Amino acid sequence: MKKPNNTKLVPTNPSFESLKKINQHGIEYWSARELQPLLGYSKWQRFENALKKAMESCKQSGNDPAHHFTGAGKQIEFGKGAVQMVDDYRLSRFACYLIAQNGDPRKPEIAHAQKYFAIQTRRQELSDELSDDLEHLEMRKQASIEFKALSGAARDAGVQNKMFGIFHDAGYKGLYGGLGVDAIKARKGIAPKEQLMDRMNTTELAANQFRMTHTREKLKLEKIKNQRDAIETHEMVGKEVRAAIAKIGVAFPENIPPEEPIKNVENRLKKKKPTLELEDKDATGLIPNK
Repeated sequence: MKKPNNTKLVPTNPSFESLKKINQHGIEYWSARELQPLLGYSKWQRFENALKKAMESCKQSGNDPAHHFTGAGKQIEFGKGAVQMVDDYRLSRFACYLIAQNGDPRKPEIAHAQKYFAIQTRRQELSDELSDDLEHLEMRKQASIEFKALSGAARDAGVQNKMFGIFHDAGYKGLYGGLGVDAIKARKGIAPKEQLMDRMNTTELAANQFRMTHTREKLKLEKIKNQRDAIETHEMVGKEVRAAIAKIGVAFPENIPPEEPIKNVENRLKKKKPTLELEDKDATGLIPNK
């Protein structure tokens, strides 16, 4: 018999996210009755057993089940306009996760649900990890650009090519309390052949970028055209940045442990897809088989 036009139809293949509702407090929740068929349960009584197991698991995890499984009634429409109130629960996302974990593992829908939540959890882990890696790599790239720009400014200020090592070392000595590049590497256990900035974390890179940027600006502002003055200026700016760090009260750069090689970060990013959303094949993990 054809359903009347005013009957509310549930989508044939609803996804977990499409069943999400928002309560009066702006908090997301799911209806247990709507979730039941999605997880492969034809009878409410059996699904309610899975709910009770999930509630116990919630309690064992140190959470209050009442905060995640809220009793509610739901109107079920029958033929000829008949309506009946049945038991239902409003479920948090955590509750849905626990139901999937405590569901009948023989059901393919439960297996799909478990995979879905595993992907969601791992996705968040990867998102946070990718964000840190991307920030680190971007800071390293910016520091490299600033290093080249400072070298150009030093050349304009009269620093000869053979003195570039001394010029750059002066900036490090100012910022690192008298330690030059070789001494910094020795202190941190960095191999002599490694680039020092390749082993800096984002905080240390930011301090050095600040040093280089302001040295370049000062060379230009004061129109320095003398090699000795340029070297002294670089060391002086380094000392000023160090003084600012001391005033703030955070760790001096020579006391910051070396970060993993930047090459490792680049390789890790190449292997991971920097996406913050699930792919279609993963987002449909809770859709029942047709």
